[in-house]
Amino acid sequence: MEFLQEYGLFLAKAVTAVIAALIVLSAVTGLVARSREGRPDRLNVKRLNDRFERMEKTVRRAVERRRGRVERLRNWATRKLARKGTGDSTTEASSGTAETDHPSDAQSDGAAAERPRVYVLRFDGDIRASSVESLREEVTAILTMARPEQDRAIVCLESPGGLVPSYGLAAAQLARLREGGLDLTVAVDRVAASGGYMMAAVGHRIVAAPFAVLGSIGVVAQIPNFHRWLSRNDIDVELLTAGEYKRTLTMLGENTDEGRKKFREQLEEAHELFKTFLLRYRPQLDLEQVATGEHWYGEQAREMGLADELRTSDDLLLELTREADVFELTYHRPQTLGRRITFAMESILERVLRSQGPETRM
Repeated sequence: MEFLQEYGLFLAKAVTAVIAALIVLSAVTGLVARSREGRPDRLNVKRLNDRFERMEKTVRRAVERRRGRVERLRNWATRKLARKGTGDSTTEASSGTAETDHPSDAQSDGAAAERPRVYVLRFDGDIRASSVESLREEVTAILTMARPEQDRAIVCLESPGGLVPSYGLAAAQLARLREGGLDLTVAVDRVAASGGYMMAAVGHRIVAAPFAVLGSIGVVAQIPNFHRWLSRNDIDVELLTAGEYKRTLTMLGENTDEGRKKFREQLEEAHELFKTFLLRYRPQLDLEQVATGEHWYGEQAREMGLADELRTSDDLLLELTREADVFELTYHRPQTLGRRITFAMESILERVLRSQGPETRM
C-alpha cells in the first residue's frame, strides 16, 4: 500500500512537471510568434553571373600572383647573366611582361539590355511536396517579368515523389512556365522519381547527371491493419459511412475483398492519369516499357527517352552565364516557432484522422 502511495505521488509530480513544461513552452511560443508577427514574406533574387565572376577573379589573382613570381625570378636571372656578359638581351625578358590575357569587360548598356535572361528555381521535394508553396510564388514572380519566346527557365529538381495531389500541383506550377512562353529545362543531379519525374516531364528538355535516378512511373499505397489484434482483445471499432465507397480500406476495421478490389481500381485510375500526363509532354516515351514502376540511371534513362542530355546542373548554369544574365529566385515565408509547432501538431492530427484510409503516393 505504501508503494502504491509513493508511486501515485511520483506520477502526480511527473504529470505536474509535464503540464508546467507545456505551459512554459506555450508562453515562449506565444512571445516568439508575437515578436515575429507581421514580418513580410521575402523574395530573394540573386544574379549567378556575379557569383561565377567572383570565383573567376579569385582564381585569376592566385594564378597571376604565382606567374608574377616566376616572371620576377626569370628577369632577375636574365639580368644577372647579362651583367656577366653572357650576351642575352634584356629586351627579350622585358617583352614578356607586356602580355595581356584579360578579356575586356567593356560592354555597352544597349548590348547588356539585349542579353537573354535565364531564371533558375530549385525544388527539393519531400513526400508532401511542401516546397510547392514557395514554388508557386517563384513562378508567379517570373511570369511578371519574363519575355515570352525570349527568356528561359531552369528548374533544379530533387525529389523521390510523394502524395498525388501535392505533386500534381507542383507539376501544374511548372506547366505555367511553359504556357507563359518560356523555354523550360529541368536539371536532375540525384533523383527525379515518380511524382518527381512527373514534374521533370513538364520541361522541354530534361538534363540528368550520369547516375541520377529517373522513372519509377507508378502509384503505390500501403496501410497496416490492426483488426485481428483488436478482435483478440475484445475491442470493437465502429465505422459509419454514407456512400458505398466512402471508405475502401481501413487500419482498424475489417477489410473486405470488395473494398480491396475498389481500391486497386482507384490505383489503376491514378496510374492511367499519370501516363496520360506524361504523353502530353513527352509523347516519344514508350509507356509499355517505362511505366512499370522501375527506375533507371541517367545513361539508361537517356537511351529510353526519359532524359535528353547527360550533364550536371553546375555545368549547365556555368555555360549559360557566359551568354545570358542568370537569376536565381528563392521565396521565403517566415516560419515562426509557433507556426512550426502548429504545423507539426496538424501533421500528427492529420495522420490520425487519415488512419481510417490509406494515402496514395506516386
